[in-house]
Amino acid sequence: MMRITRISDSYAVCAQISPEQVAQIAAAGFVTIICNRPDNEDPGQPSCAEIAAACEQAGLTLHHVPVTETPMSADSVAEHRRIIEASDGPVLAYCRSGHRSTVIWQASA
Repeated sequence: MMRITRISDSYAVCAQISPEQVAQIAAAGFVTIICNRPDNEDPGQPSCAEIAAACEQAGLTLHHVPVTETPMSADSVAEHRRIIEASDGPVLAYCRSGHRSTVIWQASA
């Protein structure tokens, strides 16, 4: 089951999503998804391309801003902020647990 945590009116985070959950995300009012995971971080995780295909079918925009380093790079933080500011509606970001997506939002605020 997908648990979405609202961080602000326009930004929320969750753990890894599946392509099958993208329609639910769209129905919840999100228009943009940010993937903060690198592909192949864990065995069996859906690739960003798989999520992107589901987003295209659901009319959502997907951005891939993989975060692996600590501290997060200034470029990753700036790109994350740019995507949020450019979005025409609420953004959902995901990573393995939702933690990195929360931290990068805090860093870009």
